[in-house]
Amino acid sequence: MLYWFLKTFMISPFANAVFRPWSRGDENVPESGAVIFASNHLSFIDSVFLPLAVKRSISFLAKSEYFTGAGTIGALMRWFFLAIHQLPIDRSGGKASSAALDSGLEHLAAGGQLGIYPEGTRSPDGRLYRGRTGVARMILESGAIVIPVAMIDTEKIMPVGAKFPKAGRVGVVFGEPLDFSRFAGMEGDRFVLRSITDEIMYELSRISGQEYVDVYASSIKGRKQSPVDARAAKAKK
Repeated sequence: MLYWFLKTFMISPFANAVFRPWSRGDENVPESGAVIFASNHLSFIDSVFLPLAVKRSISFLAKSEYFTGAGTIGALMRWFFLAIHQLPIDRSGGKASSAALDSGLEHLAAGGQLGIYPEGTRSPDGRLYRGRTGVARMILESGAIVIPVAMIDTEKIMPVGAKFPKAGRVGVVFGEPLDFSRFAGMEGDRFVLRSITDEIMYELSRISGQEYVDVYASSIKGRKQSPVDARAAKAKK
């Protein structure tokens, strides 16, 4: 009830007035059944505008940090994300990540819609980065319809690090469904999982117009400044 109340009476009116969101390819979105929306990830606010663009409720695999914050702010954030159907995912790898993906599979088995960001994190510079294969495993195990989604210009209204969005216009492009039935029963083959993931990322690059970079976005974010770069930056000051 809270999901629909927030969407209908609070978020939609505000978003339509301030951001004038547009969408294209709406005819590609199924009206029923399990659906995986595989999307690029430019901004925190992607998880707001994608649900506004689809009629049925949609859940996301959200990083577990959103559910473990301390104090009043942490409690409010945890309540909010649970209320709008977000599913916590542990990105540390191993059994923890596998268990989180299983919760997504349960949601799909019930005929739900699930939003996934194959890059695993927001793009640090607006380019599209290498996808994680967890999305491929979920596709094969669930048998869900796969819709590629391109978020357009969301990073301009709320870039990484911003606490609040600014006025601007954003869009959502729904690509045609992707068929991976030829790989049925092969979810244990890591080469198949990589092939599926790469096909998804190629399609996302095509419909979004983003430049594709064949490295993980997390490796770019975590890369420390080299001594040479540090000296160069210091010399410019």
